[in-house]
Amino acid sequence: MKKNIVVMGAGGHAKVCIELLRTMGENVACCIGGPDSPPTCLYLPVLKGDENLALLRSQGYSRLFIAIGSNKIRGRLGALALEQGYQLINAISPHAVISPSARLGFGVAVMAGVVINAETRIGHLSIINTSASVDHDCQIGQVVHIAPQCALSGNVAVGNYSFLGIGSKVIPDVNIGENVMIGAGSVVISHIETGVTAMGVPAKRVILHP
Repeated sequence: MKKNIVVMGAGGHAKVCIELLRTMGENVACCIGGPDSPPTCLYLPVLKGDENLALLRSQGYSRLFIAIGSNKIRGRLGALALEQGYQLINAISPHAVISPSARLGFGVAVMAGVVINAETRIGHLSIINTSASVDHDCQIGQVVHIAPQCALSGNVAVGNYSFLGIGSKVIPDVNIGENVMIGAGSVVISHIETGVTAMGVPAKRVILHP
């Protein structure tokens, strides 16, 4: 089996993740992109189309990182990759501070400047983006995106497939449901129900998703 990593994605988020993987000492073989992707990504060849997952698996590649910011697409591709027998690896910056008692799932991205404190759990395929902080005892679900410079206080729970926009703040002991979108710069001071968009200071529901 080949040890080099395949990266799913060929955009700006993929560039950051490729550089993270390289700082971890990993070798990236290529990227898989969409039909409109550029021919290369950080000098790596880009293969266009999801069907290349199966092709590369048949050639002996088994390690994959999904470098796509969209929760919905990342979750779908994660399920597809697992069905095809890939191992989903983590991309973690050496410039992140992660408590030894924190626990991370698979396929997780942790960018530079991140702080993850004691007894926090980060679910599979989630992103903790540049300079975000996640304090003690937080429960971050699967396929979540915590955008740059977010700050989560202790004992915050974030449900699966939720997105916290850049610079969001969450006070202690707040629960954010699944499939929630928090607008950039919002301050969350109360529980947010599943399936809504909330924004503002303090954050208030503005849209109920179908």
